[in-house]
Amino acid sequence: MRIIVNAGNNWGIGLKNKLLVRIPNDMKFFRAQTIGKVIVMGRNTLESFPQSQPLAGRTNIVLTTDPDYKVKDAIILHSMEELFEELKKYNDDDVYVVGGESIYRQLLPFCNKAYVTKVNHSYEADAYFPNLDELPEWRQTGESEEQTYFDLEYVFATYERQ
Repeated sequence: MRIIVNAGNNWGIGLKNKLLVRIPNDMKFFRAQTIGKVIVMGRNTLESFPQSQPLAGRTNIVLTTDPDYKVKDAIILHSMEELFEELKKYNDDDVYVVGGESIYRQLLPFCNKAYVTKVNHSYEADAYFPNLDELPEWRQTGESEEQTYFDLEYVFATYERQ
């Protein structure tokens, strides 16, 4: 499995169920990486999408503890056991964890690659991604040239589990 995330300097990823920043090239990168693939998310992440709808061109899997939760064009699961059973149907490299904080933390131990858009800014946040630079089992293995969006600088970094 892989993870894809946009994080600030403090590894903040969200505030009040919204992304901290929307960078068009980051959105393009996300789309290019995940189109035709399987994306795994929590209910709040799905509800942060436009019209709270699954993303087109992908298999959307939503984890929620709400037994009555239903969404058209999404696979709704209620436990890690159900998720891992469902994921047996797919190639491991085609599965992307897309958030939020709780789902990232639960599934990070099962991922082998992380795509991190690192934004050079510390945002106020109430949701955070684990700091991969402090985890001994993760190593940054790639980084794009620095890019800018208005006054923000960012890079696309790749981390791999060692």
